[in-house]
Amino acid sequence: MSMITASLWVARGAPAAFPKKYDVDERELERISALARLQLDDAKQDLEESKTGSHAPIEKGDDEEDEDSDMGGVDVTTNGDADDDLKAYDLDHYDDDEAASGGDDEPMFGNARSLAYHESNAEDPYITMPEQGEDDEDEREELQILPTDNMIVAAKVEDEVPYLEVYVYEDEADNLYVHHDIMLPAIPLCVEWFDIPVGQDISISDKGAKGNYVAVGTMDPDIELWNLDTVDSMYPNAILGQGGEGAPAENGDGAVKQKKKRRKRSKKANDDYHVDAVLSLASNKHHRNLFASSSADKTVKLWDLTTTKCAKSYSHHTDKVCSIAWHPKESTMLLTGSYDRTVVMSDMRAPTVKGSVWGVESDVETVIWDSHDSNHFFVTTENGILHMNDIRNAPTRPEASKAVWTLQAHDESIASIDVNPVIPGFLATGSSDKEVKLWNVQPNGPSMIVSRNVGVGKVFSTKFPTDPEVSFRLAVSGSKGALQVWDTSTNAAIRRAFANRLGGASEDKEEKIIGVDEDSSDDEEEEAGDAGEEEGAVSRNGNGWESMEDDEA
Repeated sequence: MSMITASLWVARGAPAAFPKKYDVDERELERISALARLQLDDAKQDLEESKTGSHAPIEKGDDEEDEDSDMGGVDVTTNGDADDDLKAYDLDHYDDDEAASGGDDEPMFGNARSLAYHESNAEDPYITMPEQGEDDEDEREELQILPTDNMIVAAKVEDEVPYLEVYVYEDEADNLYVHHDIMLPAIPLCVEWFDIPVGQDISISDKGAKGNYVAVGTMDPDIELWNLDTVDSMYPNAILGQGGEGAPAENGDGAVKQKKKRRKRSKKANDDYHVDAVLSLASNKHHRNLFASSSADKTVKLWDLTTTKCAKSYSHHTDKVCSIAWHPKESTMLLTGSYDRTVVMSDMRAPTVKGSVWGVESDVETVIWDSHDSNHFFVTTENGILHMNDIRNAPTRPEASKAVWTLQAHDESIASIDVNPVIPGFLATGSSDKEVKLWNVQPNGPSMIVSRNVGVGKVFSTKFPTDPEVSFRLAVSGSKGALQVWDTSTNAAIRRAFANRLGGASEDKEEKIIGVDEDSSDDEEEEAGDAGEEEGAVSRNGNGWESMEDDEA
């Protein structure tokens, strides 16, 4: 299995020119050691629940101790069916300090402080090889990101291994390659970019500080925040949710202190964190520290990135909340779409007030604002319907909703939609029917310009960049685990529809879609080409790109 569930563009100039290698210093060692212990605690708790058959652990109060190992009155340490192999590791006393336990066992990474360090490798008697300065410089150049490069982040699952794949797109060279990747704990469902430092970078977090960060929502209820300018990181910079409650915190002087041990995980929806899969994320462009998330637990959470704590929780829906979007001008207005077949526009300053509600004919898939007309927003549904609504015509009740226009845009669910942030009226949709469609939205309604199967399988993500220089590029990904960058300006129909916005583009351009080049020998490439002809690939013909993919694929 291989698929890309979500993707996003990072604007030019946001990534560091030379991303740094992950460095485990004393401070970071302390942090990841604490996070590793929390993960082990979760594993132990899951094991205890499986032994006792208890899948809804009793939640303790703030003043109760968490040190006992009883689950619902059953002492799991005396369970006669416990695995003998696990007993050998004495996991019940894993967290005990050496002084308290009287043992000689060191905690995880505990002996790192006793290691001998040398200022240079030349002083270390165990190292005989000289430093490879030239190799280090070559590696540094390989990681370099130019000011003209774009970064694309894709949430990917391959052979049941979830991770983020970070690409660099070189527009002038028509080149797309994987820069680095980030391992994840669960299948990723959504990603969102933001620029305010968090976690171990909090010491440099001030009003003017900026960075290059991504938030990831997965099948787990926690939201992980990663620094894209650090390569080969072991753990996220910070976690939004219950998984981050026991992580180390920063003292005022930048030192790390251990937080109080967190309570047992709850499966009941609450005001502090999500308890089910995170389905959508949205950063606030006006208030950089505010971050919104929605979940299968039917709630929407508002987070403060400076504290990594939940500021407010909202329960405006009766089913999974699958998509959210901040208003482009009104910084406190949030649009939310749900499987309860409603779309809600609410003011986040009033958590008890539901706001305006629109109804649709089937489960909502995505919601997005028209960045060129902030009175309009688009809704896509499971039935392949595309709606455009006007907030000035909010209905008195959901069943009385009347859209500006409604269109059967695809034959199956529309999983992705994006409005070009530079070109008014330019819209892209992607569907489970494997088609990507480009639209020209005019005052009298939308008209389809072109429809393509670009060879990514079921389409889960279609994203335009924010940079004017590459405004006609479209990143497409889906169920086959491939990411393609389509230069839509090379399509004749697009040139005709938006001729006044192409800046004098040549009429004889050959239609172009860029993917990742595989490293292989000439013979291997020939074999792969033959296989592609047989199994179904995307090829170029006189009319552009067409699919030769078998319908059963």
